[in-house]
Amino acid sequence: MCTIVCAHRVLADAAVAVAANRDEALDRPAEPPRARGSDPVVVAPRDREAGGTWIGSSAAGLVVALANRWTDGPAGDRSRGRLVADALAQPTLAAALRTVERDLDRRAFAPFSMLMADRQRAVLIEWTGRLRVRSLARGVHVVVNVGADGTYAASRDRPAASRRQMRVAETLRDALTARPTERASEWLDRASEWLADHHVGACVHGDGFGTRSSSLIALGSDATFRYADGPPCRTQFRDIAAPEGHL
Repeated sequence: MCTIVCAHRVLADAAVAVAANRDEALDRPAEPPRARGSDPVVVAPRDREAGGTWIGSSAAGLVVALANRWTDGPAGDRSRGRLVADALAQPTLAAALRTVERDLDRRAFAPFSMLMADRQRAVLIEWTGRLRVRSLARGVHVVVNVGADGTYAASRDRPAASRRQMRVAETLRDALTARPTERASEWLDRASEWLADHHVGACVHGDGFGTRSSSLIALGSDATFRYADGPPCRTQFRDIAAPEGHL
């Protein structure tokens, strides 16, 4: 599974903070985050197999994160990660949303959920063969492979795993409610501990599949991107240097 937690407009010094685990085949090649492109510069990892990315932030003040969706839906002829990269290349959240909607009209994509946020707004894009776009209220939001924020749909093929995901999401949403005057660094430290906790279940270890990396991002007076290139239970996060001007 993939797990995305977003604190939007509830922290003392950052409009957006995102903590996310990426679960993937262990032999799928990927590059760690670095500055990519220009106008705006994007800081993101890269999937070397299909291109694109699963999470990133931009100098335009945009964060985008992706989770695949356990549901029946169309087969994709284009990587969902390329859709994330296309969104991050846009100058505004509105332009990024239009880009995603236009690509969904033109190309086939497998089901996904995509969180997109800037300093003013956060949206959840859900694609299951039909498009749903939800504006998210100020607060903490959790996205997993079966849905988000209490609205879930269990996979018929994986009912037990679906129930576990629902429990993980509800646990994280309760545990990571922002505290009064909490700063982004404090919230991200707490989030990283919860994402690494095996009793919670967000850090996954399986046969050939599991949590490949974890990302911590904040957009405030300074940009933060910390990245664990492995499961967060045993991999140290390191700071990713953002280029000058990266918000």
